[in-house]
Amino acid sequence: MVDTLGLLAEAIQLARELGFDVREEPLGETASGEVRIGSSHHILLNVLDLPSDQLEQLAGILAADERWKDVPVSKLLKRTLQSR
Repeated sequence: MVDTLGLLAEAIQLARELGFDVREEPLGETASGEVRIGSSHHILLNVLDLPSDQLEQLAGILAADERWKDVPVSKLLKRTLQSR
């Protein structure tokens, strides 16, 4: 059984370590996603979404950033990111 909340928390921490500003906000019908403003990278997570949906969006963003491979992560998060 996957600890979705724990994995989501680890993914959020990883995103912050990579320099993303992670914000958890109620976004209504808007999906979570990445926003770039100038040279700043932001990730908006819709707290109205299920944690599994937030994790899915966040994992897609992190997997596209090759720098995550240089940061120690759990085996489960590594598998999650590699599967993207």
